[in-house]
Amino acid sequence: MSQGRDGPRASAEVKASALDDFEENVLALMPALRRYSRSLTRSDADGEDLLQDCVEKVLARRAQWRGVNLRAWAFTIMTNLYRNRHRRQTQHPEVELDETLDLVTEEERGDPLERRRLEQSLDRLSPENRSVLMLVVIEGYRYQDVAEILAIPIGTVMSRLSRARRQLAQAMKDDNVIALRRPK
Repeated sequence: MSQGRDGPRASAEVKASALDDFEENVLALMPALRRYSRSLTRSDADGEDLLQDCVEKVLARRAQWRGVNLRAWAFTIMTNLYRNRHRRQTQHPEVELDETLDLVTEEERGDPLERRRLEQSLDRLSPENRSVLMLVVIEGYRYQDVAEILAIPIGTVMSRLSRARRQLAQAMKDDNVIALRRPK
């Protein structure tokens, strides 16, 4: 059986093309991975660090990907990286530089008070409930996909999502600004 004149070269080109496709697909996932990393860490800087670590690990472990669902595989890697980092930080707490310095931040769009209330309400959720909420509501994953990503039963996904939605609605209601009455 002969491969012809361009056999080995054509094979190398196919492999290079597959690698380019993989990298392009990873790049296409970046906005969703960035949102998820920021929701997990509750910090832009830590979210960017988690995103970078995740993308690095995804690219380094490309050979371990089974070719089924790159998005779920990348989100699973990010979730596991976050859990490991969170575990380490709990055992060895660090002082955040951003909290000690009075740094100027970029302007936010929309109502800054409403956005801050939402951020604070999300921050009050447990990490487990927040990650389920973000994966289902923001990233649009089905319950079964979230169960696989987080390695938990589908019933747990549904109960955590319900609890997160209820807690978020209550927190937003509790923090609602009450209009001042006019003096009589």
